This record gives sequence, C-alpha cells and structure tokens, in this order.
Amino acid sequence: MSNPVTPYKDSKESKKQQVTSMFDTIAGNYDHLNRVISFGIDVSWRKKVVKIISKSSPKNALDIATGTGDLAISLVKTGATKITGLDISKGMLEIGRNKVADLGLDQTIEMVVGDSENLPFENDTFDAITVAFGVRNFENLELGLSEILRVLKPGGQFVVLETSVPEKFPFKQGYYFYTKMILPLIGKLFSKDKVAYKYLSDSAAKFPHGKAFNNILEKIGFIAVENKPQTFGVASIYIASKN
Repeated sequence: MSNPVTPYKDSKESKKQQVTSMFDTIAGNYDHLNRVISFGIDVSWRKKVVKIISKSSPKNALDIATGTGDLAISLVKTGATKITGLDISKGMLEIGRNKVADLGLDQTIEMVVGDSENLPFENDTFDAITVAFGVRNFENLELGLSEILRVLKPGGQFVVLETSVPEKFPFKQGYYFYTKMILPLIGKLFSKDKVAYKYLSDSAAKFPHGKAFNNILEKIGFIAVENKPQTFGVASIYIASKN
C-alpha cells in the first residue's frame, strides 16, 4: 500500500511509531471499547480461531499484535504448553501481563515487546501463529508476513482474524455508516485519543481483504490459503500453512 493509513496525519513519525503511541494511549480503555464497538461479537470470532488452531494440537504458539492478550490467553485451550504474546505497545502488554498473572498462567504465557517486521525468534520456531486485528497495523505488510512465514514451522498453521468490508446490500451500506459515523463518535466519547478510532475504521476500510489478502499470502509463500467471512462479511478469518 503506497499511501499507508496512519493515526496522526500531521505527524512526521513513521506509521509504526504512530501506532505504538496510539495503542499506548488507549490501552486502558481498549478492551471495554472493543466489546462495545463490536457488540461483543469479537469474542465469538476469537473462539473460532482457537477452534481452528486446536485441530493441529500445537505445542508452541505465537500471538502477534497480542495487545492486552485476549487471544493469547484463549490459546491455552488449544493445549499449547508454550504461548508467546508479542506486541509493539508496552502499554497494552502491561495490561496483558496483569491478566495472565491474575489467571495464574505465567508459566504458560510469556508477553514480550517486539516488532512484527523483525521478529526476535529463530527460523521454524512455532507450530501455530495467530494475529487478531493486527495485520492492518503493519507498516510493511509483506515484510511482516514474510517474518511470520520464517518463524513458522513447516506444516505449521497461520490464522488471521481481521476486519473486512461486506460486499452485499444492505450490509455494505450499514457497515460504512457505522464505521464512518458511529465508530469515531464512540471513540471521541470514551477514548483519551480522539483520532484513534477514526484510524481503526479508516485502516479497516483500506485493508486488502478477502481474495486480495489471500493473493498476498500466496505471494509471500504460504500454502493452503483460504478465508472465511464472518458476520455478513464485517470480519474474515484467514487460514494458511507453510510448506
């Protein structure tokens, strides 16, 4: 994407720096606002991701852009004995670490600061890798996906949960009204960062979803690529593997 969507259009910082600052700022309200904005449906989407990953019985799993750790924590249900949650935002990770500690999962889940485009892991490390609502925040999408392919074991599974744009009437029209009018308003009312939720809606609208994202995954080198639209197409689950 030649003109990346960034949170702060007047900033001279890179998208990566801006996204980090934005999530550090909204970390305290992020979980609650997500439930409100998605009407709680995001919880069921994550459960589907966990169900997909569970079929491969992973031992070592990585959740990239883990945020406050919701998906990383849910991945415990897959039977994985080692789960790493990685995020670029220290503010989000701090909340995630508290969640992990409160659940007594410190021995299973490790929360680490890291850059998705320069992963601090050896080649062929993980049986499964997930990203929930994070790939659209990559500064360089193809570089981030290449790094994921590098650290995924051959035969390992990569599952992405990401927002997408409905294609059928009236869901498409309803989606645009909600994301352009309602979502930024909710963000302004409840978030300390007034532009954050406008960025989240703008980046979702511009992100290559469906077949377009499948094509990018295949270009990077993933195999067995498929996507599963969720809830009239407002989100999609992408499934891929490594040869």
